[in-house]
Order: sequence, then structure tokens, then C-alpha cells
Amino acid sequence: MARYRGPKTRIARKFGEPIFGPDKVFDRKNYLPGMHGVNKRRKTSEYGTQLKEKQKAKYTYGVLERQFRKYFERAQRKKGITGEILLQLLECRLDNLVFRMGIAPTRDAARQLVSHRHITVNNKVASIPSFHVSTGDIVSVREKSKSLEVITNSVANERAKRYSWIEWDHSSLTGKLVSVPERSDIPENIKEQSIVELYSK
Repeated sequence: MARYRGPKTRIARKFGEPIFGPDKVFDRKNYLPGMHGVNKRRKTSEYGTQLKEKQKAKYTYGVLERQFRKYFERAQRKKGITGEILLQLLECRLDNLVFRMGIAPTRDAARQLVSHRHITVNNKVASIPSFHVSTGDIVSVREKSKSLEVITNSVANERAKRYSWIEWDHSSLTGKLVSVPERSDIPENIKEQSIVELYSK
């Protein structure tokens, strides 16, 4: 499946926030991209606002349209608040959890680690980034991969935040999904209700 390979800072500037993580260029140019970006003031319609939130979620979690639509339909079938369930499903992707655990510095790096078979789930190699991790599952770094520079650097970085729904054992580079995160526990600045309204049109 194709992935966005273009300049990430440009996308972050489009949304007005560093959705891909700390970005020195964004810090200097936190205005709309383009030659008129500094002075451009764009009046956005309700539809435009809803579409922006959907695009922001897709870029944040690295999901393309067809797959994102499937996540939404899956969320619709579950009992509860559709928008919150949608974010919970995205948070339980294996690549996202590898990122949340601090094993990788970004979601893109996490996706690559999973694809290159450096990660296990319940002691079995998992190579599908979209793999759904269930409560109680154990996510680990393969023994032969623990010395990879990208992993050691990321784990050593104290900026890696720990989350209440994840148990993390630094010594064994192992994490456990102890519960599905509540909406208040998910730090992403996404207005999920706008996405629901967009798909409900």
C-alpha cells in the first residue's frame, strides 16, 4: 500500500501543529506553507473543518483513506461513542504501540521496525504494522534486534512518555497493553466528532 513520502513539515504547517512530533523547521515556520503563508487567512467551511480533522487523523496515524474508512465502519458497529472508539482502534495498532512504548522515535520508524520483523507479539514475530493489539498482549523487541541503534537511542531518550494503559519493562524492552485507553488518555489533538459528522453526511 502506498504511503505519503513527501515533506512532513509542510503537512504539519498545513494543520498548524507538529503532528509528526518535534520539528525544528515547524518551530521556525509555524504558519501555512507557500509564498503567501505568513499573511494568508483562510475562512474554512464546516465541511472543510471536518475534512481537515479526518486528514489530520490519517496523517497522524499513517493510514490511507480506504483503511481509515474501514476503521470508521468497524467503530460504528461497536457499542459506544463512535469517534472515541475510532481513536481507540487506531491507538491499538501495533505500529502505534511500538511508538507509544518508546521503542521507536516516530510512527514511521515503528512501522519500519514491525515490517522488518524486529517486533514480537506474545513471543511470535509480527510483521504487519496494522496488527490489532488486544488487552493483555505482550509487545517485545526480538532478542537479536535489541542492539539496533534506532531502538537503543529511542529507549534511552527520556522524552519517551509512559502511558497509564501501557506497562513497560525497560530491562527486557517489553510492553503490555493493560487496557484500551480512554479518550482523555489519548494526547492527539483530533476532533473525532467532526470525523463522525463528515462520514454521516
